[in-house]
Amino acid sequence: MRIYVGNLDYAVTSDELRALFEAHGTVSWAEVQVKTRTGQSRGFGLVEMPDDREAEAAIAALNGSEHHGRILTVNESRPRRTVRDLYAGGWYGAR
Repeated sequence: MRIYVGNLDYAVTSDELRALFEAHGTVSWAEVQVKTRTGQSRGFGLVEMPDDREAEAAIAALNGSEHHGRILTVNESRPRRTVRDLYAGGWYGAR
């Protein structure tokens, strides 16, 4: 299961994010998202956990918890919406 982790402190690294979730189970990968040009954290990350039960337990344990003085938002990641999804009714609207 892919997990979204929001409201991360900008100093949190991908390794630290991985360690936070490894306390709750096996982690395939963890990555703090960064700005392309500056390399600065965007304040959120993604974690992949292969076992859904472990992932759900991690979400339950970490959502609303405090890390580096910030309250984390942790939930199952939703697929990104594309422009096509946003304009499924057509580019010109209803007639």
